[in-house]
Amino acid sequence: MRSRFHSDRRLTVRMGLTLFLLGLLYVGFVAALIVLLRSWVLVAVLVGALFVAQFWFSDRIAVFAMRARPVAREEYPELHAVVDRLCAIADLPRPVVAVSAMDMPNAFATGRSPDHAVVCVTTGLLRRLEPAELEGVLAHELSHVAHKDVAVITVASFLGVVAGLVVRFAFYSQIFGGGRRDQNTAIVFAAVLGVSAAVYALSFLLIRALSRYRELAADRAAALLTGRPSALAAALTKVSGEIARIPTKDLRTAQAFNAFYFTPATGREPGIERFFSTHPPLGQRLEQLGRISVELGEAAGPGKAG
Repeated sequence: MRSRFHSDRRLTVRMGLTLFLLGLLYVGFVAALIVLLRSWVLVAVLVGALFVAQFWFSDRIAVFAMRARPVAREEYPELHAVVDRLCAIADLPRPVVAVSAMDMPNAFATGRSPDHAVVCVTTGLLRRLEPAELEGVLAHELSHVAHKDVAVITVASFLGVVAGLVVRFAFYSQIFGGGRRDQNTAIVFAAVLGVSAAVYALSFLLIRALSRYRELAADRAAALLTGRPSALAAALTKVSGEIARIPTKDLRTAQAFNAFYFTPATGREPGIERFFSTHPPLGQRLEQLGRISVELGEAAGPGKAG
């Protein structure tokens, strides 16, 4: 299926390269666990089960974690109307539309394919944005679905999730059971901990590199589809400003899903974490939208469909 969203060959190449490198890392990680734990059956079953759960149920997990729920057309007619219009223009299957009762203004898309996608917005976003701005945000999220980078990020994040779980398991096992182990067992646990930590760090960096570019690609595709990059820029500025005013402690639950959000829930303190952010800097995104606005000659008409 080909949608009318602006295709991005560089995004496709980056997704393929990221999956290839993560695949090599995945094979090495599983092989190391098998050697260290001496049970390929246990490792294969656990990793396989987690992968199936992550891939097939990622949309439900994200929706549940964000306290969101699918909403009927009668509840949010304007929201459904915008999604319907964008899907018709882009020639995309209509996703499930969900709303999260959170004051934090944000949106995300998830799902393993365009036929199994969910687009979710928060009530905080609906309350703060103008119709044209909301359209830009939804076009951004739908472009993630069209480009299939949501599925790639879901698969890519799996390895980091497994490695993180192994690190936690090894850490707590060492704390609560260290006195009952011999030296060989302690060495094995230390090796598992080291391998898992290295795998987590490498997958973290690979995902961050892909995630930043995919956000720029989604901004570009949304601006070209709607023909109103200034509306998307206004939404970005407004949402980023509103999130910056929310106390960091109130954003901690949401931060686990930053890679999926329209803009990250980073709170007031950019600090050194900006170097590891899932999104490019706001200034870079606005600069790109400004260039697109000039290219489109946006002043020619706000209703241009691109």
